[in-house]
Amino acid sequence: MRPTLEPGDWAIATVHERVHPGDIVVVEHPGRPGFEMVKRVVSVRTNGAADGTEPVDRVWVEGDDASSSTDSRAFGAVPVSLVRGRVRLVWWPPERVRLL
Repeated sequence: MRPTLEPGDWAIATVHERVHPGDIVVVEHPGRPGFEMVKRVVSVRTNGAADGTEPVDRVWVEGDDASSSTDSRAFGAVPVSLVRGRVRLVWWPPERVRLL
């Protein structure tokens, strides 16, 4: 997720209520149960209604560094049930502390 998250950054994620494009999320790899990744939500798909009131069904996630990221470009849209949380805060190292 460079440059948003650098190797060695520690971040806090909260359980998500809604997922929106631009959110940084912890998502379970659809082909590797238990393997979690941090990715950015690029787009969301609802169950049908175009007015935005339908719950999100699937998300398209991508890493910020496309050349070295395994993401939806490789495995497709991910069921929203595999989104484990939304990254809210980088808290370590001290010089990189910030809200996301």
